[in-house]
This record gives sequence, structure tokens and C-alpha cells, in this order.
Amino acid sequence: MQAVPSALRHLLAAVAVVCGLLGLAGTVAAELPDVIERIKPSVVVVGTQQVTRSPQFVMRGTGFVVGDGRTVATNAHVVAAAIDEAAGEKLVILVRPAAGKAQQRPARVVAVDKGHDLALLRIDGPLLPTLTLHESEPVREGQAIAFTGFPIGGALGLSPVTHRGIISAITPIVLPGANARELNARVVQQIREGSFDIYQLDATAYPGNSGGPLFEVSRGEVLGVINMVFVKENKESVLSKPSGISFAIPVRFLRELLQKSGTQ
Repeated sequence: MQAVPSALRHLLAAVAVVCGLLGLAGTVAAELPDVIERIKPSVVVVGTQQVTRSPQFVMRGTGFVVGDGRTVATNAHVVAAAIDEAAGEKLVILVRPAAGKAQQRPARVVAVDKGHDLALLRIDGPLLPTLTLHESEPVREGQAIAFTGFPIGGALGLSPVTHRGIISAITPIVLPGANARELNARVVQQIREGSFDIYQLDATAYPGNSGGPLFEVSRGEVLGVINMVFVKENKESVLSKPSGISFAIPVRFLRELLQKSGTQ
């Protein structure tokens, strides 16, 4: 058999390496659709239901199922507004099964961490698919991420939407109160003692995304909870002039709240 010239061998080897890299890139790019397909059944709409008003259902934010399949994580500010039980208003979630119409489930708040703007809800009924919380290697700046939720409330329809980007910075922050009246002794003490790290994202989230899961794109493990959006000027400009800067609370604080509440 005729020997292959050295130069040709080197060329063939280089081609093989390039083809391998292209194949690897194709594999990585194909992973996210599979991850999104697994994530979506666990992402829910958090809102209130009242038969005597129009519309009967009002969305407050996004949540996602964790723990035992009957626990929903979201932001504390999503469920902070009072429920008018006397008028028949109820806290509910909307979940959309893989096949079928959206279903309502009554919910109740069982744990709140105002300092990190996190809350846990409990629901009844059949178990829902849960998301896995990340707890292995540290999260790094530049890491690829995605988040799923319901941007701008029901304006785009109550179907989960996914955005992707990177963690652009890990930066300290103190979450402010909604108004000056919430600057109580505990909040002032927190400000004096310092802040905690929060993930700054380069992907654009919208107010309806609050409470949704931030996850890494290869396995779908939850890295954090979408929390705040900087919006330029006013609410009316949110669509035309989004700032593109969003934040997420690191998942370790959610894990601590689950442990304290005994709902893991």
C-alpha cells in the first residue's frame, strides 16, 4: 500500500480537527432546545383570581416549581400586595401541561425572605415537574445563561418565553424597599452591614419575568431567580427603550429559604 506523504497526513489531521470542532459546536447549540423543553413544564404564572372583576385573572409575575413538586419559588415582591379575600380574591398559579389547556391551582405563601426578595408558595393537586438547583462549581462571569418566564405580563400571551445571554457581572447590591416607609431598622441595619452579590445579566428581561428561573444552558440547573429590571424613563418606554440590564438573585439564597421552611 502506498504511503501517504507527510504533508498530506498533516492536512488530513487538521481537517479532522476542524470537523470535530464543528461537530462539537453543533452538539452544544442543539442542547438548549432540549433544555428549554424540560424547563417549560416547571415554569408557572403567579397571579390572583377574582370572579367578580374583569379580567378575572391578573398576573403578578413568574414562578417555578422546586422541591417536592408542590413548592413554587418566586420573588417576594410578586406576592407582596394584599389579597382581598373578602371580595373573593385568591392567590393562584397557572400551569400549562404538556398537552392541554392552562390549569389554575390555588396557592398560599409559606415562606418569605424580604432581604433577598424571595418567596415560597405551596400548591395542592398532582405533583408538578421540578427544576434542579445548581450546587456544584461556582458561577462565573461570562457564563452562558438563559431564563424563561412571561415577559410584560399577558401582553405577549401567557406562553413561556426564553431569553439567553451571559452573566456580565457578579456585583454587590442592597435591594431597596418599595418606598421610604419600608426603611425600617432591619433594612437600615442590612445597609450598614453591607450587601450581597447579585448576578447582572446582559440579556433583557421585562417586568413579567420577575420570579422566573435563571439557568445554565447545558443541563438546565437553576443558577438564580430573575429579580429586577432597570427600565429607562418610564413604564411606557419598556418596549421601545429597554435598558438591557437585568439581575438575578443567586440560587444559594433560595436553597437557604427552602431549608429554613422545611419544604425541600
